[in-house]
Amino acid sequence: MSKALIFGHQNPDTDAIVAAKAFAYLQTQKGYDVEAVALGEPNMETNYVLNHFDEPAPRVIKTASNEVDQVMLVDHNEAQQSVSDLDKVQVTFVVDHHRIANFHTDSPLYYRAEPVGCVSTILTEMFDEAKIEIPAKLAGLMLSAIISDTLLLKSPTTTDKDREAVRALAEIADIDVQSYGIAMLKAGTNLSAKSDKELIDGDAKSFDMNGHSVRIGQINTVDLNDVLSRQAGLEKEMNAEIAADGYDLFITLATNVLNSDSEMIVAGEPKDIVEKAFNAKLEDNRASLPGVVSRKKQVVPPLTDAFNA
Repeated sequence: MSKALIFGHQNPDTDAIVAAKAFAYLQTQKGYDVEAVALGEPNMETNYVLNHFDEPAPRVIKTASNEVDQVMLVDHNEAQQSVSDLDKVQVTFVVDHHRIANFHTDSPLYYRAEPVGCVSTILTEMFDEAKIEIPAKLAGLMLSAIISDTLLLKSPTTTDKDREAVRALAEIADIDVQSYGIAMLKAGTNLSAKSDKELIDGDAKSFDMNGHSVRIGQINTVDLNDVLSRQAGLEKEMNAEIAADGYDLFITLATNVLNSDSEMIVAGEPKDIVEKAFNAKLEDNRASLPGVVSRKKQVVPPLTDAFNA
């Protein structure tokens, strides 16, 4: 059995990195030769999590085909969000919780997708199904991923499966979910040390919507003004990336992790599609989105519908 690399999406968040580690542990227990790697450096929140549990960051790769013939994907499936040479390797496993788009394989594969708040929730189920115990440290990491993806179980993506996984993992890791979760989320919102480009790129994904290239980034904060006061600089960098990378539209979502409200900043065109999607009028390329916290469930679907209308 040849070695395979396991990784999450580009600009990895906590779940992308933790899910790769968790799936690698599970697959190793099943006899696979695998390594968890990443398609980018950990962000501030993820670094907080890794440091808290004294866990090393995964190795970062730019390409996979120079190392292996097979890869396993977690927390994504869309080719433009994956490793740059995905077309040169065989995808043998996918564990994901997003829409399926721009993805095909030449050979059969194992594909596990569920509409839950976090891939680490699915992996918790997979450990249980395989009757493989989750070590305490790994349970803490997986718990952190679910807290991150569901904003401490407050996101509309949260399901009963996520709540049950949090309960089970917290018991294994012996962690107070509320106090740890708030500290963890706040750790990821120290924005002053980041450049405008780092802010728009830190958690950004690209989507194809009816032939339009749409880039959607998200910045978590405990004070929206920390982001909005930098709008001019953010817009400048968004427009620069539109010109350099050929995006039609770039949306940056600033999300308050404490009260679950967001503001979006929009660059590029067509802006009327954005206004239609969210039934909101853009003023100074900005609009308020009360109660919107999930890119996956509350931003991508209405935008997709508006582009397809």
